[in-house]
Amino acid sequence: MALSAIHKVPVTIVTGFLGSGKTTMLRHLLEQARGKRVAVIVNEFGELGIDGEILKGCGLGCEDGAEAAEGSQIYELANGCLCCTVQEEFYPVMEKLLERRDAIDHVVIETSGLALPKPLVQAFLWPAIRNGFTVDAVITVVDGPAVVAGQFAANPAAVDAQRKADDNLDHESPLHELFEDQLSAADLVIVNKTDQLREGELAAIERLVRDEVPAHVKIVPSQFGQLDLGVLLGLNAASEDSIHLRLDHHGSADDPDHHHDEFDSVVVSATPASKERLIAALRELVGQHHIYRVKGFANPPGAAMRLVIQGVGTRFDSYFDRRWQPDETPACRFVLIGQALQAEALQLELERLLAEPVAQAD
Repeated sequence: MALSAIHKVPVTIVTGFLGSGKTTMLRHLLEQARGKRVAVIVNEFGELGIDGEILKGCGLGCEDGAEAAEGSQIYELANGCLCCTVQEEFYPVMEKLLERRDAIDHVVIETSGLALPKPLVQAFLWPAIRNGFTVDAVITVVDGPAVVAGQFAANPAAVDAQRKADDNLDHESPLHELFEDQLSAADLVIVNKTDQLREGELAAIERLVRDEVPAHVKIVPSQFGQLDLGVLLGLNAASEDSIHLRLDHHGSADDPDHHHDEFDSVVVSATPASKERLIAALRELVGQHHIYRVKGFANPPGAAMRLVIQGVGTRFDSYFDRRWQPDETPACRFVLIGQALQAEALQLELERLLAEPVAQAD
């Protein structure tokens, strides 16, 4: 059979900064899969596989228990950024999927919030992968409120003024460069959390994004990542054929200017008195340190179900997703992602915040 006649499995790469809503959007995608056989690769930055746990059982055609363990098509790649470990981490998983190609309709890859999409897309040019897969699209999820707050906006005049005021100041903006690189690789941009925007702010975000993406790339607003399956899959972009035309700050994955070493990931645990008290303590912890993202599971007193808590900045969401399994020990652990984070110090501070007496209202 000629290679041109071999069916290629479409692959959608979902990228976006920490807390933009990638996992929530993917959950909705899987819940409306309508029988489509979807394999999911989740790449996390940090020790705990939070996102993979959240996604397990969501529309993958398997229920809880032994059937889910056998039929699950979720592959977790942890402790490393996928764009930096393509050969070591990504290629072996794609080999497994290639062997099961006839049983897969679509592959979705959720990158870590720190990943650069371009090196990952370029991996689809490798003969062993190119013959079996094609990049249907790169979808970049944007946190609308964060952009409005100026978290990713470069201001050369302000940087210059700060440099003059303090010669020792580190004025690099890795978050902004990473944001631009994720946009530059996009075939579709989702501006998420539009329910938190005021009048005129969505238009301002769209103007900013439009300056960073090719003219043909559509910008779609979203609330809670709820989008129709037809919007997200079936774009047929074949991104691997044009990715070399997309500009970026970092070049190849081996570029020494790659900024992933400027981010830290630490794990803390807690014994919460209540869900409200725990979230208040985490919010206080974020306010005192350079913590960009919080995600994890908790076991508040009296609750039989596992509580998912996720935060970006001081905005936190929580929901109960399932019962603790018989072979699990209910626990409360969180991944904190940010800069200049010390695990031991943050652990002690979280314990102190949880132990402080509750302020009484007058």
